[in-house]
Amino acid sequence: MAGMVADRLLAWFEQHARDLPWRRNRTPYRVWLAEVMLQQTQVDTVIPYYERFLDRFPSVEALAEASLEDVLRIWEGLGYYARARHLHRAAREVVASMAGELPDCFEALMELPGVGTYTAGAIASMAFGEAVPAVDGNARRALCRLFGIRDDVTRSATKRRLRELAADMLPERPAGAFNEALIELGATVCTPRSPACHRCPLGDVCRAYAENEQETLPVRRPRRKTPHYDVAAAVTVREDGAVLLAQRNIDDMLGGMWEFPGGKCEDGETLAQCLVREMKEELGVTVEVGQRLTVVAHAYTHFRITLHGFWCRLTEGEPRCLDCAAVRWMLLDELDDVPMSVADRKIAGALRAGLNDSSGGAVSDFA
Repeated sequence: MAGMVADRLLAWFEQHARDLPWRRNRTPYRVWLAEVMLQQTQVDTVIPYYERFLDRFPSVEALAEASLEDVLRIWEGLGYYARARHLHRAAREVVASMAGELPDCFEALMELPGVGTYTAGAIASMAFGEAVPAVDGNARRALCRLFGIRDDVTRSATKRRLRELAADMLPERPAGAFNEALIELGATVCTPRSPACHRCPLGDVCRAYAENEQETLPVRRPRRKTPHYDVAAAVTVREDGAVLLAQRNIDDMLGGMWEFPGGKCEDGETLAQCLVREMKEELGVTVEVGQRLTVVAHAYTHFRITLHGFWCRLTEGEPRCLDCAAVRWMLLDELDDVPMSVADRKIAGALRAGLNDSSGGAVSDFA
């Protein structure tokens, strides 16, 4: 069966593969960049980011020479920013220790920052032709249905089993094309809902299709309720129009991004009390909290926030880093040049609108 599956998949892929930018002019760097960007992100979302990133950093050397801040600014909006930090760090390692050449085998690729089993398998097989599997979420779904796997697909043991099944079917050549074909099948035919089984080249050997279990496989543990947090942010503007921003610690979530300082509201705190505490803990200053500027709802992978931006005024102390990477007063035009999260970028937009509001109110009080 293994050989038949591989032959059918490769023939199907040759006819139905999407024309994607990373499949043209394929180089190890371009494969690497694409695979990192595609982690937990849809193809249509990735394409414009991929093209902009390559325009700005066309080679691993260009990426290594750039500042992390420049890299995060180009990445801004794509999310999962640890991917960008790891990519940048790995590029510097490749240039400094490997003469700018990515390792050409699975085991060596696994040593790079941010490169796990899937990414190493994808680069090794697609860029260098090594016969190793690359099984992402799309491929796991297709394999679970093909073999009728009813174990929880999120468990490490199940993932290992699926990788072994893929390895058993993997042709010596072309291994990369087989991996891409399996992923493509999951992405375009064997979709999470309403799979197009009538178009599947493996429909007649698929256990799920034979047993009418396409919609029930793969099996996943029930999702936990997504927690929600209220977060307060200080919008503090000097007389010269500069606004106070802090840079998040590099190892924190959104590390290296600039933000309006503040933090998560603790039990029993009002939003104003939260801001006073956070500004003292983070920047060593005392603030007076004014009116609310804006409210931003935003969802991350494992939690949701409601971000409340408040006009604030410094009443004591000079901002300094106590729990951040850097602190700066920036003019509004400078905000366009630094990386910010989607939520903080929305506060920046509200700030611009507020400062242009001739009606006064909170602006005349604190800005």
